[in-house]
Amino acid sequence: MVIGALLVGATVAIVAGRFDASSLGALSLVRPVVQLPAWSWGAMFELVVPLAITVLVVQNGQGIAVLKAAGHQPPVDAITVACGVGAVASAVVGSVSTCLTGPTNAIITSSGERSRYYTAGIFTGVLAVIFGLLSPTFTRLMLHAPKAFIMALAGLAMLRILQAAFVASFKDRFTLGALVAFLVTVADLGLLNIGAAFWGLLAGFVISWLLERPDFVAAANAS
Repeated sequence: MVIGALLVGATVAIVAGRFDASSLGALSLVRPVVQLPAWSWGAMFELVVPLAITVLVVQNGQGIAVLKAAGHQPPVDAITVACGVGAVASAVVGSVSTCLTGPTNAIITSSGERSRYYTAGIFTGVLAVIFGLLSPTFTRLMLHAPKAFIMALAGLAMLRILQAAFVASFKDRFTLGALVAFLVTVADLGLLNIGAAFWGLLAGFVISWLLERPDFVAAANAS
């Protein structure tokens, strides 16, 4: 579905004159710029703590949950260490944190034989490296493409993932907390220079802790 939408959308945009391929120029490789560390208490509070929580709990948690739902037993400790090492390396060039994302793993495990999911993971990694090396070219491509086309592709790509997330979140436990976390995050209102994703997670946990205490007991007994 996504591939078909990509091809049809790109064709329509070119035919309608909404996309000028000549403005892209030649292919160009990325040139990493080394970022020297600068320490401050403000950054520790506004960036490090929220990122550590959202990456370790939300992103890695989603990825691990998706893999377990697909029948795998991911090594949690090894994943956490690898993501930490990768995050240190990516921080040197000012890149985002390395994490085991839920959406990517959901796409990888969405179809095919479970014993061959690793091939999709390897192929995804190779594509990520290629996109990273050619990021200046792909960035210009995205900037020159119609905004509605990019948003439609992103929505279609996330459709199945959101469906699975909603089913898992609102199925039996912590339903009120999940709803509050979703609403706070979608509101996209930051506080103290910290993004809404962190506050959504915090608000959902607090609501569940106050109003859904039996679910914590049930979860502990199930584990």
